[in-house]
Amino acid sequence: MTPVEGLELSPRKVGFLRYLSERGGSARTTEIAAHFGVDPSTITKIIGDLAETGYLHHTPYYGVCLTDEGKKYAGFLVKRHRILSLLLVRNGLSREEACREVSRFESSISRHAIDTMCRAMGHPLQGACGEITHDDGCMADNARQEHGKKRRVRS
Repeated sequence: MTPVEGLELSPRKVGFLRYLSERGGSARTTEIAAHFGVDPSTITKIIGDLAETGYLHHTPYYGVCLTDEGKKYAGFLVKRHRILSLLLVRNGLSREEACREVSRFESSISRHAIDTMCRAMGHPLQGACGEITHDDGCMADNARQEHGKKRRVRS
């Protein structure tokens, strides 16, 4: 697979992968449809599209699970959401407001922008809505070594 830029998917598909990641990587089709308040046929279409990208595996009449590539991509999507939410909380929004607002625009923000913001924020460990995990994109070798020495950044 090509490197993830973060702009490859529609906002709906971004939300779908993030939801799967936050649920441990798998879910039944009916659970997903109920969570998003849509018809199961809509979810089936999204599942088909994401299966073609290699981000998930679908077992008919059972559900879906993220592939290894899907886990990596979804991990970035969760990180992007949490970095952006933390930025909004630090600028006056409540945690709930920040999470809601970020969901409106996050799919338009590139990996490069997120990695740059993450470095500028000192690689925070805790976001507005959960723990922030870091990858090679935002952490150069020397920063990764220093990261273990950093204290928690308050949100």
